[in-house]
Amino acid sequence: MTQIPPTLPLRALFDAQHNASRAQVEVPLALRRDRLGRLRALIDAHAAALAEAVQADFGVRSPQLTEAADLFVLRAGMAQLHDKLPRWMKPQRVATPLYLLPASGHIQRQPLGVVGVIGPWNYPLQLTFGPAAAALAAGNRVMLKPSELTPHTSALMARLVHEVFSADEFCVALGGPDVAQEFSKLPFDHLFFTGSTSVGRQVAAAAAANLTPTTLELGGKSPCVVDASCDLNDAAVKIAHGKLLNAGQTCIAPDYVLLPRGREAAFERAYAQAVARLFPTVSGNPDYAAIVSERHLARLAALLDEARAGGARVVDVAPPEGEAGSTRQMRPSLVFDPAPGSRLMDEEIFGPILPVLPYDTLDGAVAFINQRPRPLALYWFGSDRAACDRLLARTVSGGVTVNDTLMHVAHEGLPFGGVGESGWGSYHGEAGFLRFTQQKPVLVQSRWAMGQLFYPPYGARFQRVMGLLKRWL
Repeated sequence: MTQIPPTLPLRALFDAQHNASRAQVEVPLALRRDRLGRLRALIDAHAAALAEAVQADFGVRSPQLTEAADLFVLRAGMAQLHDKLPRWMKPQRVATPLYLLPASGHIQRQPLGVVGVIGPWNYPLQLTFGPAAAALAAGNRVMLKPSELTPHTSALMARLVHEVFSADEFCVALGGPDVAQEFSKLPFDHLFFTGSTSVGRQVAAAAAANLTPTTLELGGKSPCVVDASCDLNDAAVKIAHGKLLNAGQTCIAPDYVLLPRGREAAFERAYAQAVARLFPTVSGNPDYAAIVSERHLARLAALLDEARAGGARVVDVAPPEGEAGSTRQMRPSLVFDPAPGSRLMDEEIFGPILPVLPYDTLDGAVAFINQRPRPLALYWFGSDRAACDRLLARTVSGGVTVNDTLMHVAHEGLPFGGVGESGWGSYHGEAGFLRFTQQKPVLVQSRWAMGQLFYPPYGARFQRVMGLLKRWL
């Protein structure tokens, strides 16, 4: 096999993958598993180096956090792909309606061809290799554009991928926004993007010029609804974990809390205790990630300054400690009653700031959520199952976890994706396999077919047949 060098220009790399995908439309199980196996072996052999690269990019981000939030999730997803692939690849028989019998129908599952993946910086391994693995399992060729905000990780990923894959199978394109723009304009068979809603709009517009179908995994403001029936101490620990994992730089992190009016002081105490339990210190604590850049840190500080100026009460909930170092480890805070229309309530926060808003009735909480763009995730805490069911029935979100945060993303049997401004399309498990698969409908006609009954010229016989079918339908 001729090896295609990964140093070719973007368009040449795409053309090489496109030509290879058309020359080999049928991709057997053995080859798909071989590609998955090579990617899994790469991750397992270089896990420590990859975690170190992530640490270098963030400044502070423990290898254990990368193991839990990136590598473990990747391994779980790839193990399921390997195990379920034979069943998912099989043609799917479908029932044939009476008027087409004795024909038969089935759905043939085929690769799309070339899939582009544009990944983010916040979980630079999981959110790049994850969709790439699903696309490879579906039999596709993959071009990956990782984030320029994690240069050490992106460069290492590129080197490792190019050591074990030919560039016409799987390649990595490095560069900044200019490369991302050029990448999104390529005529992929599918383009998968994870990132902000604003950039997602640009990607969708660029892809539309080629009628390229897209999956957009975006963000948004994911609410946490605390019911009066909940154990506040238990809820606070789980909310704090979901909010402060990766210092809040998580697309499905709780973005604000809706709390029964009158329980603000109790929640403040419980949340502060939860933070102290999870992170006894902030500065220098390797388990508490740094904000990825000075620019992002300045944006978060500006959100807090605007909230204070607007009359909100801002509470630093981290344990007291000495003078902070020069790192970008931002102390967690609660913001009570931020002003409507403030940036804190309009923008995705992506940091360790948690607004808290009181509500009087479940109807009021539902109305508050529904007045805003549909969120990527929604969280509910309480023991009143009827109240939970009413909330879930009356709100629409990308996904839900009840009595915890984040965990729906770890369930490989559940599709993961957004709705409305939080994205479109889903992946994980079979949903991810199907996202990158053409489900080709096939009808096999029988020699005993009676299709001529529907042929012109239309006369009395046609009228009798249609009359009979109308009574059956």
